Amino acid sequence: MIADAVTKALRQIDDLELIEDPSRRKVYESDGLTAFAQMPPLVALPNSLQALQAVLRVCHTHHVPMVARGAGTGLSGGATPLANGLLIGLAKFNRILEIDPIKMTARVEPGVTNLAISKAVASTGLFYAPDPSSQIACTIGGNVAENSGGVHCLKYGLTLHNVCALKVMLADGEVLSLGGTGLWEDGLDLLALLHGSEGLLGLVIEVTVALRPMPEAVTVLMAGFADTASAAHAVSAVIQAGVLPAGLEMMDRLAIQAAEDFVHAGYPLEAQALLLCELDGGADEIDALSCKVQAVLQAAGAQSLVEASDAEARARLWLGRKAAFPAVGRIAPDYYCMDGTIPKRFLADVLEKISSLSEQYDLRVANVFHAGDGNLHPLILYDANDTDQFQRGGRGSGCPFYLDLRKRRSDHGRARGGAGEEALDQGCSGRGGLAQFRRLKAAFDSEELLNPGKAIPTLNRCAEFGAMHVHQGAEKHPELPRF
Repeated sequence: MIADAVTKALRQIDDLELIEDPSRRKVYESDGLTAFAQMPPLVALPNSLQALQAVLRVCHTHHVPMVARGAGTGLSGGATPLANGLLIGLAKFNRILEIDPIKMTARVEPGVTNLAISKAVASTGLFYAPDPSSQIACTIGGNVAENSGGVHCLKYGLTLHNVCALKVMLADGEVLSLGGTGLWEDGLDLLALLHGSEGLLGLVIEVTVALRPMPEAVTVLMAGFADTASAAHAVSAVIQAGVLPAGLEMMDRLAIQAAEDFVHAGYPLEAQALLLCELDGGADEIDALSCKVQAVLQAAGAQSLVEASDAEARARLWLGRKAAFPAVGRIAPDYYCMDGTIPKRFLADVLEKISSLSEQYDLRVANVFHAGDGNLHPLILYDANDTDQFQRGGRGSGCPFYLDLRKRRSDHGRARGGAGEEALDQGCSGRGGLAQFRRLKAAFDSEELLNPGKAIPTLNRCAEFGAMHVHQGAEKHPELPRF
């Protein structure tokens, strides 16, 4: 619980909505990773930066831990509340402050949805490239916190590669301005540091994003394969052919069937694996590029091949991919989404291992992921109300990514952080790496009040707050361990 003195101080702040009613607080008990849930003792929804700053100062003075939340669409548990901390919602900061078509930038508040940026600048012939599957709902502040990507991250990069500047509020209310729109900025490159920090270092209060010109021509190829290994090898073959697609996504049979039943995208139900390859560029080059990639896919074993050049047909194919997560949610009460990056040459081996683990633990697994950059998303299906299934799901979920850690030959990829992957981070980083992370966090948040216990273990007296994650089925299964 939060001390009465803190609640009383928060009630005094102007432009602040304080949610104390339990039925309203329950809405905020988890992000998209519902396996980790905790009713927040108090939720603060500031309406102005002055109110937000006042909230942080009250919490800093009284040493109250805090968790920032955007739209709550994340799947890492990064926005899971704390049992003895304050949840701060930033969704009301939803204004587009400035659009500069000359500099090709837009300055927005953290609560602006991802898709709203592209819609706002469409008339200028520009677009914002990162497009997570939840882009209709997820907010740009959360995109920065998670360093979100999307189906076009292969060519256009992650959020990190599409943000010029940030304004960040630290735990004590101090405001930092990082980055800029010039070709060169003095000082340390702290802009990159904040991306993917999951609210451990500061709260994003303003984002300046880079915009890109809309391509002249776009086409999408859909290739069906008789097995996942052939599709995985086709991914490397496309890249080795010297082609950089805007997007190169893969779905296995279970994901294909779920998505097709949900949105009727026109996917080949007989395929064991599906590749979606989007190509964009100049109008005079796209036909030749498409022919080249089709030849590569057919040589790699594609049994079916469809090209969609008009906007409606392309949107229909991408709709199935972007709806895959909710579609899978229709065939199982719960699923656990893993997130890790591996070199593309190991895709076939890791997918085979995941299939083996699925049989070993008797749990279905749907694979839908960014194949072009090796970013895997196995969805482990289970029923949280079944103790045995939950325990098998928990045991099986980490295994593919310990395999990932053993196979990696470079440090460019990692598992996601948040509440669910702390153990994997320890295995990846080692004690020396974790010590560096802690020193870095201390430089921004010396009292360790921001999201303690997430992503990296917290050592000081706030550690207890970060450990109080309760599984949504724990009341039904008291023998299950608390997270």
